[in-house]
Amino acid sequence: MSSPAFTTRPELAGTFGMVASTHWLASQAGMATLEAGGNAFDAAVATGFALHVVEPHLNGPGGEVPILFARGGSGAGAGQPVLLSGQGVAPATATIDAFEHLGLELVPGTGLLAATVPGAVGAWLTLLRDHGTMPLDAVLRFAIEYAETGHPLTARVAATAASVSEHFRTHWPTSAATWLTSDGAPPTAGRLFRNDVLASTYRRLLDAARGPSREAGIDAALAAWYQGFVAEAIDVFSRSPVRDDSGRDHAGFLTGHDLAGWRPTYEPPVTTDWRGWSVSKAGPWSQGPALLQALAMLDGVPSVSPGSGAGRQAPTADVVHDTVEAVKLAMADREAWYGDEADVPLHDLLSPAYTDGRRALIGARADLGLRPGSPGGRAPRLPRHVTDPSGSFAVGAGVGEPTVARTGEQVVSPDGTTRGDTCHVDVVDRWGNVVSATPSGGWLQSSPVVPGLGFPLGTRAQMFWLDRGLPNSLAPRKRPRTTLTPSLAHDRETGRWLAFGTPGGDQQEQWQLCFWLAHTVRGLDLQAAIDAPAWHTTSFPSSFYPRETNAGEVVVESRVGDDVIADLRGRGHSVVVADAWSLGRLSAVSTDPSTGIVRAAANARGMQGYAIGR
Repeated sequence: MSSPAFTTRPELAGTFGMVASTHWLASQAGMATLEAGGNAFDAAVATGFALHVVEPHLNGPGGEVPILFARGGSGAGAGQPVLLSGQGVAPATATIDAFEHLGLELVPGTGLLAATVPGAVGAWLTLLRDHGTMPLDAVLRFAIEYAETGHPLTARVAATAASVSEHFRTHWPTSAATWLTSDGAPPTAGRLFRNDVLASTYRRLLDAARGPSREAGIDAALAAWYQGFVAEAIDVFSRSPVRDDSGRDHAGFLTGHDLAGWRPTYEPPVTTDWRGWSVSKAGPWSQGPALLQALAMLDGVPSVSPGSGAGRQAPTADVVHDTVEAVKLAMADREAWYGDEADVPLHDLLSPAYTDGRRALIGARADLGLRPGSPGGRAPRLPRHVTDPSGSFAVGAGVGEPTVARTGEQVVSPDGTTRGDTCHVDVVDRWGNVVSATPSGGWLQSSPVVPGLGFPLGTRAQMFWLDRGLPNSLAPRKRPRTTLTPSLAHDRETGRWLAFGTPGGDQQEQWQLCFWLAHTVRGLDLQAAIDAPAWHTTSFPSSFYPRETNAGEVVVESRVGDDVIADLRGRGHSVVVADAWSLGRLSAVSTDPSTGIVRAAANARGMQGYAIGR
């Protein structure tokens, strides 16, 4: 028998519960919640609030979160995947006309104009109220402790604050007051960092959480956030112009009325069958269905036939080429068809006939174009920014994206422009409940701190297009087509559940695809599949301002090997070789009711993610 592949950490296995996230302190907060008698939903909420504090450059209370989950046991709704959408909507006065009046062709990626209703806190509180067992103070205490007494600041947070420190000093004094020392210096990595104002905000939320029952107390906290002191502070601050990456000062559109009129929603996820698995994703207001489209296309491709490369850690050149070409086609459809609209032709996009036609477009050489399809005979329409060959709308214009796209590390411009990175949480408990969530937005570097609250607003509206008549055109009270995309899969034969996801903006589906194929096709365990070399393409429009495309580009970790790299270049790909351990920050958990064993794994890349369990 051959020896198992080396992994950076063991695949954890136990019977009690597992928590995996992108920061060890947050994972431990979730595990402590399980140990105190909480279920997976309690633990996920504790983990999520802790991430607001310890990874503030990747998510915050002003951001958003989609949450996929399934309940264990045999009660009503057990065994059914459910989506809780914590993606806030555009303000009531945020219209294309309003942006045209400001002389803007794209929604800025920083400042106040790109703010949507903060959805993360509403989603976490709703999950706790409806599916948890603990009161708010029991799950919020970890975030309060980390904010109030301090936590050792990671090098990445310190570097992010340093990169925008001059911008804070010059344009965003409220952020300078939070993130810079009294003499204007950025915080130091490894030292305790406190955010007393955020801790005070959470304590005020607990003070408001009063009622005759646990659920009533959480409802009172929701009211305080969306109709009380938090909404009032946001309403006042949004009226004051601040500098954004258009180079000008603009006030925001977001008001207290917008917050009061919004709550998170439960929705059925989009699900497809793949070789005995039911794979569930958020709807076409996310990019989630792109993974399902890619999987459907690849189901008939020889390089990923069942058992291909069994036990092999590194992919073949055929696997990289075929997956990249499938992803390009899926992402082209994302640009043409996805959005928060009722008439997205999702059934046609995932139909066997349409998938067969798209699979036939996967050729022997790299295709450099953007090729959306025509589901149901409909003609695709793309934004001017993609189709106009002149000037500022040229595909591939500019210097490209020296960010997470090429290196796996989030790089922030001095003005706070960020091409997206985020967090991820997976939890499973001994009762079979499983949760997968991808919190993001409200980045410390992208919008100024709201006075009295200790956190900034999100900038997710930058993902809207300002062209009229597109599925993802800006409109009041509409969700932007987000990149946030947790995954939940169910093995119908064994009953096993698998929850997984990763930070990474437009790369989230692609790195999850690398993991999925390593686990389900090559048979690697969760940790080995996460550790396996990863790759992605940037040959489609970025979701982040200024929305660049790098036609034909494929980014691979150097561990794929020189032969694979040379082969890909021979097929016409523009290959960028990234560091050996640089792409993705995946985590995953699973539960197998036939054995009672729960498992977990987390990524060594970035040296922050951790899985904990027993």
